[in-house]
Amino acid sequence: MGRRLYSALLYALSPLIWRRLRRERLEDHPRGERLGRIPSYQDERVLWVHAASVGEVVTARPLIRSLIDDYPEHRVVVTTMTATGARQVQTLFGDLVTHHFVALDFPGATRRFVQRLAPEIAIIVETEIWPNLIYACAMAGIPVTIVNARITERGFARYQRFSKLMGEAIRRLAWVGAKSAEDAKRFRALGVSARRLNVTGALKYDLHVDEGVFDKADALRKLIGDRPVWVAGSTHEGEESQLLAAHERVLARFPEALLILVPRHPQRFDEVAELCLDRGMSVARRSENALVERDTRVYLGDTMGELMMLYAVGDIAFVGGSLVDIGGHNLLEPAALGLPVVSGPSLSSLGDVVATLDEACARVEVSSAGMLGETLVSLMLDETRRDTLGRNALAVVEANRGALGHTRDYLGKLIRARELHEPWPLADDRQPGSGR
Repeated sequence: MGRRLYSALLYALSPLIWRRLRRERLEDHPRGERLGRIPSYQDERVLWVHAASVGEVVTARPLIRSLIDDYPEHRVVVTTMTATGARQVQTLFGDLVTHHFVALDFPGATRRFVQRLAPEIAIIVETEIWPNLIYACAMAGIPVTIVNARITERGFARYQRFSKLMGEAIRRLAWVGAKSAEDAKRFRALGVSARRLNVTGALKYDLHVDEGVFDKADALRKLIGDRPVWVAGSTHEGEESQLLAAHERVLARFPEALLILVPRHPQRFDEVAELCLDRGMSVARRSENALVERDTRVYLGDTMGELMMLYAVGDIAFVGGSLVDIGGHNLLEPAALGLPVVSGPSLSSLGDVVATLDEACARVEVSSAGMLGETLVSLMLDETRRDTLGRNALAVVEANRGALGHTRDYLGKLIRARELHEPWPLADDRQPGSGR
């Protein structure tokens, strides 16, 4: 399917697309942003980062921070697809960046968006390949890059099915910084030239934990007191009930234990609070600054941007999206804090990270609520094993840092080439898969 046919299909579906978007909460942003109606930045120097949602924003955090620091004369504009992503941008960066919602992939909307934004470079985080958006950038002479680039097996099969459409877009990319050798091979198979492709490693390993995170965590831990604490982060519908069942098993052995529960999506905060109460567990909500009493069984992390701090409060971390068919979330956040990492088996989006953690004996996998409860009790009883798992996890993060430096170096070359009106630089001569 070519780009024109794809665009015609989008226009045919536009009433349905727009009806769904009208239900979105776009915070303070005008809905016209979805059609590319943003202010004009043509008189400014703009670096544009697109991070679809919360996960991509968190992944891109060190890169965005480096762009702010490295290019103080530029405005850094971050776009997201979702409102939760927008809130994450605000939480992490405040007024240091400008946020807009990315235009829908209609030809006119993307052309208008690119003309008004007029960036020197477009930096896409992970894999958001929108054919009309990339075409509009190419026509305006704007290099499009993908950083921390990854393609799952399922995504690769889908792109191959629409190879004519996706191949045209992919061949227009100025550079791809692949997360792994396997990802690089898939991009190469889809048509990315070897001269525009490097294996940089995963940006997720370049986590920087602010001292303020530890200060807040220490203060909260003092309020909680001396009791076993485990944290379940980025949880989903159908998963919280299993986690609460596991917590009941923990409470049977450690009646004073506390679960810090952090749902992935803010629209579910009230629902999860009700679920806890229905299970007979007293709940304190962080958004209400509620005190954690001795009889509090669940502390609900119903705020945005505080997951790392809440992980740092705990003795053990469970990473959500893994006991239900989601594909898992960021295992490296608790690993970077030196915590023992526990997850379910659904980790399809984290293959290389999972393999690295498992090789280092830095993760425990469970397949059910019962198994999770037994594992938590076992770890709470065995401080030596907890410490060993945590040290192993932290060592994995430390050993694999470096993707940020490689990514910054190449983006810097592209930005300098734009300043000097030179041709886009080629990637290193190393073959994809040769490592960093």
